[in-house]
Amino acid sequence: MKYSKEEVMQYVQEEDVKFIRLAFCDVFGKQKNISIMPEELPRAFEYGIAFDASAIAGFGDETHSDLLLHPDPETLMLLPWRPEHGKVVRMFTSISYPDGTPFECDTRSLLKKAVEKAQKAGYAFAFGAEQEFYLFELDEKNKPTKIPYDDAGYMDLAPEDRGENIRREICLTLEQMGIRPESSHHEEGPGQNEIDFCYSDPLTAADNTMTFQTIVKIVAHRNGVFVDFSPKPLENEPGNGFHINVSVKPSDNSENLRYMIAGVLDKVTDMTVFLNPTEDSYKRFGMDKAPGYVSWSSENRSQLVRVPAAVGEYRRAELRSPDPMANPYLAFTLIIYAALNGLENKLDLPEAANINLHKADAETLAKFKKLPSSLCDACKAAATSDFIKEHIPAAILDIYCKK
Repeated sequence: MKYSKEEVMQYVQEEDVKFIRLAFCDVFGKQKNISIMPEELPRAFEYGIAFDASAIAGFGDETHSDLLLHPDPETLMLLPWRPEHGKVVRMFTSISYPDGTPFECDTRSLLKKAVEKAQKAGYAFAFGAEQEFYLFELDEKNKPTKIPYDDAGYMDLAPEDRGENIRREICLTLEQMGIRPESSHHEEGPGQNEIDFCYSDPLTAADNTMTFQTIVKIVAHRNGVFVDFSPKPLENEPGNGFHINVSVKPSDNSENLRYMIAGVLDKVTDMTVFLNPTEDSYKRFGMDKAPGYVSWSSENRSQLVRVPAAVGEYRRAELRSPDPMANPYLAFTLIIYAALNGLENKLDLPEAANINLHKADAETLAKFKKLPSSLCDACKAAATSDFIKEHIPAAILDIYCKK
């Protein structure tokens, strides 16, 4: 349910809400929040709530430290793990300077602009996220270890799969918040799990991805285990992927999906640093079903983009290179612009690579362009890209590549 400002204030009054969390994230997608009391809500809606941006990496220094948070009433959610009496709710926010100018490093607002541009061009995108994570045991001092929570494999059952009840608790908590998981299962790595989401509009999908990571961390902590979303937690085991499923409407034109994929393939190297923002991201490429080359195919999980077996409204493309360290707002923003590039220019889709690239010989692989092999290479590709310069503020590019 999407609320208006008036409905939010009525809800807070009638439901014994005592704390309102205003949530946002830094440029890398790390969630932040500030709590206000109900009496401050009218001021928050009219003027915004100030915070010290100089304390957040990439948000400025002490000379221009004040920014304002403006709550989005449509994103109101009750936090079900907090007390029944004196309830806590959360809203995502937009960020501005004190004079009302939008803050250029507010990645949620960047995604809003991309969605608006797509709508003006006559297209609507839907996103579905799949995120993988590892569960590790804690030591006697409650510090994380590298000991997996179990030794189960792909889609195994309990008792081998010890994460079953944790995934169940995560899914039930998400449902209480109005977020509908599509499926959950044990992944290939020991202690590795995956939960997938139903499709939604880009902004809701990004908000839900942020919420999902928070819920997973809270539930894992409550169960005495540590959750790791990093791209390569264990050297000799599968990495964690953030598979992004995308569909486009109107879908009655059978060529639109092909144009969309062509656009993403055309720009994926340029935007890789925002899809894979850490050094360890590049240790995952080319191994255990993680792509290493710019390619596509139907169903084939060794490809960068695959088109899963589906028909009608479920027909989509799955981008398999991102990892959970990506800021979902930036990732979805760039995918939309890349897709529009393909749709508006009717780009030709390369021939499908109907082979297993993980087992292909050197001669075959030489026919394909490689994804960047390091964070440094990805930064160089972004820094020289007109596409990135057009759609990503220079301040964000500098933060990613000069950190």
